[in-house]
Amino acid sequence: MPCTTLLVGKKASNDNSTMISRTDDGHFDVKKMIVVEPKDQKRKYRSVISHVEIDLPDDPMRYTACPSVDPKNGIWAATGINAANVGMTATETITSNPRVLAADPLVVYKKAEKRGEKDMPGGIGEEDIVVLVLPYIRSAREGVERLGALLERYGTYESNGIAFNDENEVWWLETIGGHHWMARRVPDDRVVIMPNQFGMDGFDMDDAFGEKRENLCSADLREFIAENRLDCNQNGVFNPRDVFGSHSDMDHIYNTPRAWFIGRYLTPWSHRWDGENAEFTPESDNIPWSVVPDRKVTVEDVKYALSGYYQGTPYNPYASHDTGKRGVYRSIGINRTGVTSVCQIRSDAPGAIRGLEWICFGSTAFSALLPVYPNVPKMPKYLSDVTLDVSTENFYWGSRLIDVLADHDYGANIQQIERYQSAVMTNGRRIVLEYDRKMAETGDFSLASEANEKLCAMAKEQTTDTLNKVLLESSVHMKNGYNRADN
Repeated sequence: MPCTTLLVGKKASNDNSTMISRTDDGHFDVKKMIVVEPKDQKRKYRSVISHVEIDLPDDPMRYTACPSVDPKNGIWAATGINAANVGMTATETITSNPRVLAADPLVVYKKAEKRGEKDMPGGIGEEDIVVLVLPYIRSAREGVERLGALLERYGTYESNGIAFNDENEVWWLETIGGHHWMARRVPDDRVVIMPNQFGMDGFDMDDAFGEKRENLCSADLREFIAENRLDCNQNGVFNPRDVFGSHSDMDHIYNTPRAWFIGRYLTPWSHRWDGENAEFTPESDNIPWSVVPDRKVTVEDVKYALSGYYQGTPYNPYASHDTGKRGVYRSIGINRTGVTSVCQIRSDAPGAIRGLEWICFGSTAFSALLPVYPNVPKMPKYLSDVTLDVSTENFYWGSRLIDVLADHDYGANIQQIERYQSAVMTNGRRIVLEYDRKMAETGDFSLASEANEKLCAMAKEQTTDTLNKVLLESSVHMKNGYNRADN
């Protein structure tokens, strides 16, 4: 599923929190946010797409999820935070190359062709991964280890990147072919940018096969590379992107421009992104996997980066004048996003409320980002009670309606959108600060449910008000409008 991921190490953030974030860019998938209690977690899992069956442990934890409302293709839980304050987002679809896929083919479901033959199950994929991993891990590293073991045993039918975070660490895992994988701990002072490509541009094999402090991988990765002559690196420097990834013409239109836009936003002074002497252009293959941001990164920065459509550049599809380059590259804040999340783990908060999950439905370019406390028995109906029918009674459909109307008449509506996004963020932060203090002072962490209801009531009020305004503005500018003075 085409997505964009942004990871923030503890020392790179303004408040010493870790953050993992991703736009879940399906095809207008209707999404909701729920809490899964241990009693509701199945002990035998069966994938809809690949038909693989997996026995699950008997000790799951409570966790949040953003599943698809229509279950026809499976759960697609997308993202969540569990009761141990471990966050996970899965998955970022990434690229590979024929050399890797021939050496270790993807494990694809095969239906029996003749009577008497059995179907051949496929591996695990985006449909499955959050449900198979998140309820059972107590650290980001454990997430990598559990997922790595599942990949080696069952394989995967697609190439994916997966992120985990706890209060101290962020880890990123990328699959390699059907059964291999590698993972790195994100340096604390860095931010990782991932736009649907194999991303890692460095990896310490000695550490991965030694102390395993910041690098992990499948047990036979060295042999796999050597036996299949996959190493395309020069001068003894190992760059995984050159070994396992791609450098296609499509990457330069669809993927690398997104990394360029986010890198340009986060490091405007330490790197040159524009002009004749630019270090990196929208079509550069060597845009770094991680960067040290020029200033500390906030949740607001993450939201802006993941809402990007090349504003401030010649590639902005909403530019009022034709630059000759308008709309050339794939936007980050794209129309078909189902849900975007920021899993934030705050080291300075009490354990029961250490996790904070920020949720945005629909196109990030026009929708608002709302914080909620994940460690609760259930989510408010405004987030969880979503059907396939359009309604103004939930955050998902309210956001989608605003997106379409604002896009229809961008120039007239963008000011209202900016006010809306700022209002939800400002009031959301105010309510979180209020309840953080209340719960820290009283020790009554059940107040998190009350806080979530208040947050959703605020979001509904702001969303309804903005929907009223953009509907009126877009109605005024309909092409069939006419006044007597027009003749």
